[in-house]
Formats: sequence, C-alpha cells, structure tokens
Amino acid sequence: MKTNYNYLQLIFRFSLAIALGSIFIASCKDGDSFWDSIIPETDKETTQSEIKGYVFRPALVAASDENVNQLKVPSGFKVNKFADGLGKPRILLSAGKGMVYASDRDAGVVMLLIDADGDGIAEDKKTVANIKQVHGLSLYNNKLYMVAVKEVYSADINADGTLGTPTMLISDLPDGGQHPNRTISFGPDGKMYLTVGSTCNSCPESNMENATILQANTDGGERKIFAKGLRNTIGFGWHPETKEMWGMDHGIDWLGDDEQREEVNLIKQGADYGWPYIYGEGKYNPGTRPEGDSTYQQYLQKSTLPALTYDAHAAPMAMTFYTASQFPAEFKNDAFVAMRGSWNRSSPVGYKIVRMHFENGKPVRFDDFLTGFVVNDNKAHFARLVGLAVHTDGSLLVSDDTNGVIYRVSHQ
Repeated sequence: MKTNYNYLQLIFRFSLAIALGSIFIASCKDGDSFWDSIIPETDKETTQSEIKGYVFRPALVAASDENVNQLKVPSGFKVNKFADGLGKPRILLSAGKGMVYASDRDAGVVMLLIDADGDGIAEDKKTVANIKQVHGLSLYNNKLYMVAVKEVYSADINADGTLGTPTMLISDLPDGGQHPNRTISFGPDGKMYLTVGSTCNSCPESNMENATILQANTDGGERKIFAKGLRNTIGFGWHPETKEMWGMDHGIDWLGDDEQREEVNLIKQGADYGWPYIYGEGKYNPGTRPEGDSTYQQYLQKSTLPALTYDAHAAPMAMTFYTASQFPAEFKNDAFVAMRGSWNRSSPVGYKIVRMHFENGKPVRFDDFLTGFVVNDNKAHFARLVGLAVHTDGSLLVSDDTNGVIYRVSHQ
C-alpha cells in the first residue's frame, strides 16, 4: 500500500510539473502574468512561487566637485550645492525670504538654512527644533507642523524663521516598524493629512491606521483613515488645477527585480489600494493571502489600481508640483519626484529626480530630470535623494541624507 501511494504521488508530481510548465509557456506566449495563472484563489490549493531576490547596495563615495560637475540636467538648467555638511537632511520646506527648513530624523532636529543674499547658496544654518525622530514638515497659517513616528507638533514661526515652543497635537500615531517616516501636508480643504506606512514588507496589520493616509483637523482632532492599502506613501500632493490628491507608493520587496513597480495613485477618500494582497495592474501577491473567506478576486474587485507605475524598487520619496515661474512654462503643474534608489534588485535604479508629466490633470509619463548620482560603472553612488522643495526663487531644492548635501537646480 505504501509503495502504491508513493508511486501515485510521483505520478502526481510529474503531472503537476508538466501542467505548470504548460501554463508557463502559455503565459509567456500570451503575454499574461505567470503568477496570475498559478496562484490559487484560496488556501485549499497549494501556492508555489520561485522568485529570485537580490541585495545590491552601491558603495558610498564623496560628493566631490568632480562627481557633482558630471550631474546631468536638461539643457538650460544647472546644479549647485545649496548647502552641505548637514548631517542627514530629509524633508525640505521653503518658507520665504530665502529660508529653508530641513529635518534630520537621526539627529532629531529641524534645521533652518538661510540664503539671505539670494545667490543660491545658504550662508547660515541653525537648529530651530529638537524632536526625536522628526521627519515630515508642513507650513500652514504661519505655523510649522512637524511629525515624528507617533507625534505631531506645531510651532509659531518668528520673523527671523526661528520657532516658538512646539505644541504637541497628536501623541498616539501607530508604531513605525519598517516604515517610521511620517509625512504631513494640508489639503485645499484645510485638513491635515498624515502618511503612516506599513510596519512590514507584506503582512496583515493589527493596527488599522498602518499603511494608510490619515485625515485630521488642524489641531489634530477628529482623526480618521482617509485611504488605506498604501504600503508607504511618502510623497503626495494636490494637483494645482484639479485639486485632486496624488501620491507615490512604495512597492513590495522580494518579488524579483521588476516587481512590484512603484505606484502613482489618485488618492480618494475611502479607497483601498490593495496592499498587501493586490498590487500593480491587479496582480496577486503570492506571499500574503487575504484573510478569512475572502479570495484574491474579491479583494481585487474592491481595490483601486494605480494610474501609472515606475521602475520597481526605485523608492519614491518626496513629491512636489511645480507652480513657480523660473522654469520654462511647460514645467508648470507637472510634479517632481525624488527616487531614493534601489537595494533589492541586481542592478541599481532610482538615485535620481524624475519629472512626472501631467496632461489634462492626469499623470501620463516620467522623464529623467536630475541624474548622475550613480558612478563607477554602477558600483557606487554619492547621494540617495529624499526631500524636494520649490524654493522662493523658483529653483528646485533636493536633499541627500548620505553625504549631507542639499542640491539646487536652477534655470539659466
């Protein structure tokens, strides 16, 4: 009896291998997703996936004059260092009169940089707030709002850019886990919006506020989940004309070199963007199955899919719409996105600033805008980009938290 069982089991495995091979060939031939064909709807059947995973971190080299001088921007633009020696600057905020705020999460400080003479180089730097793990910054009604992992603070802004004593508005945001980098902004409706990333790469969350964008009043009250199923949306904003909310979400790691692509989402109240079960153009995540009696198909039906995607593992950070007048008119109302750069693929992507083109209020494509931070035949880098801000003179400021530099891109 035992021999017969083993024999039947061998035949079954052989038949299954042939069947899976046939599915693979057919899927490749038809251009369909292979994983869509072999991931069952429920756990009553076996799920099997073979995915190649990589770790590749380019070495860090100095932001030398030689490296900076070989950076590439479109014709008519130029790049210079606005400030350096800054520690680990993350989120940037331009506040008028040549003043720029920058957060340093590791140091737990907010810095004020001042370019009083308008020459494109900050000549003064001072610490204006000390808040553990401070990250996101936003200006509203002459107050600077600052968000750490669990807390939101506001502080009055003095005439010289220094701050009054910060007031804590929120103290109980969810734990950070894998994604502690909160960001904050205020919408056209005057409401506060906070991004809260997932605690993990791919898992059901025990706290419903993780992997969401939250909405609250300016004082932090009446907090609620605005949108969910967002693994880690650092960069977001409102289109200057349509006032629609757009954000870029980080894709799931360990699905291979080219999955999951980074997502551009139209953020709507009450929408579910699928994480951790559905990603991209409606693909199933083989590593995490919907809980309870829900099938992938059922979860797909209630998921909102992205409007546009970008290279997997590029790691989108800050996003800002361009509304100033220094750049050519064609840049107006397009968005810039800081791509921090990959570590979970065999060759690096990201490490650049890209321009997201909008037509009739909708994103249609990406173009490179500031590149060249990866050097030595893709074996090294001298910046991983995080923050973006349109400065008061119309130039674009870009932060790097590896060599402690803020770059300035201007149009001649």
